[in-house]
Amino acid sequence: MSRVIDADAHVVEGASIAGEALKRWPDKMAFRAEEGGRGGFFIEGRRYPEFEGPGAGCPPEHGMTTATEIHPHSVDGMLADADREGIEKMVLFPSLGLAVPSFTDLTFAAGFAGLYNDYIADWCKQSGGRLYGMAVVPIEDVDASVGLLTRAREAGLVGVCVPPALRERNLDHRDLDRFWAAAQDLDMAVGVHGAPGVHLPKIGVDRFDNYIQVHCISFPFDMMTAMTATVTGGVFERHPRLRVAFLESGVGWVPYFLDRLHEHYEKRGSWIADGWKREPREYLDRGQIYVSCESAEPILPGVIEVLGSDFIMYASDYPHWDGEFPESSKPLRERGDVDEASRAAILGGNAARFYRLS
Repeated sequence: MSRVIDADAHVVEGASIAGEALKRWPDKMAFRAEEGGRGGFFIEGRRYPEFEGPGAGCPPEHGMTTATEIHPHSVDGMLADADREGIEKMVLFPSLGLAVPSFTDLTFAAGFAGLYNDYIADWCKQSGGRLYGMAVVPIEDVDASVGLLTRAREAGLVGVCVPPALRERNLDHRDLDRFWAAAQDLDMAVGVHGAPGVHLPKIGVDRFDNYIQVHCISFPFDMMTAMTATVTGGVFERHPRLRVAFLESGVGWVPYFLDRLHEHYEKRGSWIADGWKREPREYLDRGQIYVSCESAEPILPGVIEVLGSDFIMYASDYPHWDGEFPESSKPLRERGDVDEASRAAILGGNAARFYRLS
């Protein structure tokens, strides 16, 4: 039976980290009760997540799965949930921590990132080698981010998550090259992970204020933006050992979008100075591009036929509302239209290689 590694699960930052953050930065953070019994975090005076207005995020009371007997608030509970799903290892991304790149006070952002990274490193150390953490960094401050990345590696974290686009820059901005170089030299995976409602650029979703409409658009548009920047802007060319995963958008968009990038490279690639130097497909073939999938995606066999299976990783999105826990891996385990070698690669082999897991 194939090993199962969850390439994109989430920790729900509990009272321990929230309480410590409120104590350390009372001028930056607050928890406020609102009408209708809702409560919310306000950071630098802004609500997180912002669930009203253009690009609305998820109302916090609706963010979690409705699956019964779920225990994401302790290490033992999370491991029991993993056993229930048949997952050997889980790579944990943040929930609230995804907002760190949006903080405007960079000293505060670096301090919060350090607090989160220590928290998730300690969480994973209690798991007996089954849980692995992704660091957060205030990527607008490259110096601080490189230092935090180094410390995160020393603490045992396996990668770092970044937003699809920064407040005023894209991921190919040359100011970020030292960050990409550090991730490459430290052999740390990079996960591009969007999140609506956290005061980062609203790519295409500013026309909608209904969260479900926003959710339909935000994740794939985010990933197309990030892939455009990293591929065409030369990030993979300048850092040939860098590994980046484009997450939580499925895999069906990838053949279409790589073909679209190919057409532009072929016909007008020279218009991007100091950018891509080869066919976009080559960055995938040499192991720099990974993407997560959903187990039941109907287009999955077609993607494998066109691009192969070595870049696709199973992800549960545990314990968020749009995952299929405790049966998120079941369709992939059982479907008959995926060959056994591809099944094994997607369920665990590719994630083990991407995150450097034994």
